Amino acid sequence: MLVISQNGSAEQTITKSRFIAVASYCSDEHAVGKALRQLANDNASAHHLAYAFRLKTEQGIIQRFSDAGEPSGTAGMPILKLIEGRNLMNICVGVIRYYGGINLGTGGLARAYGGTAKMALDAASTSPFVEMKTIQMTIDYKQMDQLTRAVSQVNGKVLDKAFNTQIDVLLSLPVEEIPGFTARFKPF
Repeated sequence: MLVISQNGSAEQTITKSRFIAVASYCSDEHAVGKALRQLANDNASAHHLAYAFRLKTEQGIIQRFSDAGEPSGTAGMPILKLIEGRNLMNICVGVIRYYGGINLGTGGLARAYGGTAKMALDAASTSPFVEMKTIQMTIDYKQMDQLTRAVSQVNGKVLDKAFNTQIDVLLSLPVEEIPGFTARFKPF
């Protein structure tokens, strides 16, 4: 699986209709909504905003698409098929259409939306997907510096700390690193 490490965008005109696509990294559905609102606001006079997204959550994979008023299966589905075909995760691709007055037909629409989305994905940079999980640990004060360095080395994050007789820490770690952390920093 891959994720977008740098967003991509593309634009093309097909039979007087202008298509603009943006491929964005989105960690959750809230981020998808924000990315789509931004695209819509930047193109307020556009006629259609078709999109597809695919997210990895603790409940499994969520993927959805919208044809945005275009004939069923001609806009969002071609975008989603590209995302699936490239095995991308935590991504949203939105494609704006400014209608040019000439009907493209269902095949033409599917090629236009899919082709513009493909151009945006080609312009984006990708990196391997690393599944993260949030865990809670209790450590001794003398372990805090060592834990902070270890979390940084695996590209994790310390989300929260509570200082009592010991330290309760909330961490976001790559799933494959969790067994090593729980063995190395045994809870007390």
